[in-house]
Amino acid sequence: MSNEELVRHICLISGGKDSTALAIYMRENYPEIEMEYVFCDTQKELPETYEFITRIEAYLGKDIVRLCADDQDRGFDHYLKIYGGFLPSPNMRWCTKNLKIKPLEEYIGDTPARMYIGLRADEHREGYISTKDNIEPVFPFKDDGIVKDDVLRILDESGVGLPDYYSWRTRSGCYFCFFQRKGEWAGLLEEHPDLFEKAKEYEKPEEGYTWQQSESLSELQDPERIEEIKRREEERLQRLRANQKPSTLAEAFGFEDLEDPSESIGCMICHL
Repeated sequence: MSNEELVRHICLISGGKDSTALAIYMRENYPEIEMEYVFCDTQKELPETYEFITRIEAYLGKDIVRLCADDQDRGFDHYLKIYGGFLPSPNMRWCTKNLKIKPLEEYIGDTPARMYIGLRADEHREGYISTKDNIEPVFPFKDDGIVKDDVLRILDESGVGLPDYYSWRTRSGCYFCFFQRKGEWAGLLEEHPDLFEKAKEYEKPEEGYTWQQSESLSELQDPERIEEIKRREEERLQRLRANQKPSTLAEAFGFEDLEDPSESIGCMICHL
């Protein structure tokens, strides 16, 4: 057996549009590659994400390996205890490290592997790159010039479509992801009030442990505050629909309701 035949091919699926389109693209254009599809399950994903993963499996005709799905010693609550109740944040992303990267690299082990990542040709950011020498990152969309419109076309033509959460949320990841815009927190309150309440239970405002630095979820869910958030979100959408030039980059990407727009850059391994 040659060295090339020993290499494993891993396609990382987050439950978002880009990684899903990549899985479909690789299956259709490179059928000779024996691909392993992997989903790092934090045990705190949206119901829509789990439904979407099942939909992807049906199209691929192959199981997606779900890491940590039933391992209570590897889930979010386990690590929250280890970190003394300190919630993850843009400056302390222990969730990504322990719930995504660590299980993935342990799953691959020390065998040579190519990690296929759905970073598009029209994106100007770096994808996940492992510190392990045996894992080689591969970016087929960048190599083949695939942009956002191509991704949407791939999803549409395959019949897989978009995950249902895109009607109110712009990214995959945990239901309490701290990278959410306030409009998405409002969407969680409306779409999944039970999950919103669970997210609130993690907060300890008196100790400074909240999902956002600007306000607690109890403050955010005040009816008047929700109406203000909805109004600002609608104004943002109207600007986008009208093709008006935004006055700031924060407005352009919908992050004007964050204290620090730089905090809106999500984790590549979570939000593809």
